[in-house]
Amino acid sequence: MILIGLTGSIGMGKSTTAAMFREAGVPVYDADAAVHALYAKGGAAVGPVGEAFPGVVKDGAVDREALRQKVLGHPEALKRLNAVVHPLVGQDRIGFFKAAEDAGADLVVLDIPLLFETGGDRNVDAVVVVSCPADVQRERVLAREGMSPERLAAILAQQTPDAEKRARADFVVDTGNGLESARGQVAEIIAAMRDPARRPAARRGG
Repeated sequence: MILIGLTGSIGMGKSTTAAMFREAGVPVYDADAAVHALYAKGGAAVGPVGEAFPGVVKDGAVDREALRQKVLGHPEALKRLNAVVHPLVGQDRIGFFKAAEDAGADLVVLDIPLLFETGGDRNVDAVVVVSCPADVQRERVLAREGMSPERLAAILAQQTPDAEKRARADFVVDTGNGLESARGQVAEIIAAMRDPARRPAARRGG
C-alpha cells in the first residue's frame, strides 16, 4: 500500500484537497480529526494532557483554546504536548491502515498539518504540499472567526515556511486557481502514484 503525506500551511486549502482525494476513492486519514477525538470527553489524551497542562481540561474534555494559549509561541510546551499526543495518534492510525488494507486500497493519504515539523515526511512514499499565493492565504485565514493578524503570525511562526514545503514536496497542489484546477491536479497525482514509471522515489527508509 502506497502512503501519500498531505500537508500545507494554514489557509492553503488542505482540507478541501483532502476531500478531493476521498471523492476519487482514496482513503484519507485526518490527523486533526483524530486529535479532536482524543481530546473529547472519554478520549485517551484527556488525562495525560490535563496532567501536563493543568487547567486545560474542562467538563471532562480538553479545551482546545485553553491548550492553544499554553503552547502557542512556547516551543518547549509544544514539544511536551506532541510527546503526549503523537503516540496516541499513531495507535489510531494503525487501525486506519488495517481498515484500508482490508478494503483493498492501493493508495492512502495521511492528512498531517505538521508533516515536516514532526519528521513524518520520512515515513511516507511521497509528499503532496497544498499551497496558494500568500495574499490569498492571508485573506482566507483572516476571514475566520476569532482570527487576527497577530494570531496568524504566531501560527505561521510554528510552521515550516510555505516556500520550504514546496521545495521539499514531490507534488504541489496550487489551490489559488479554483476548485476544478485543484481537482485536476489531484487526479494527476493519483495517476502518477499508480504508475511505477512516474512515481517518485520512496522516502520511507531513506
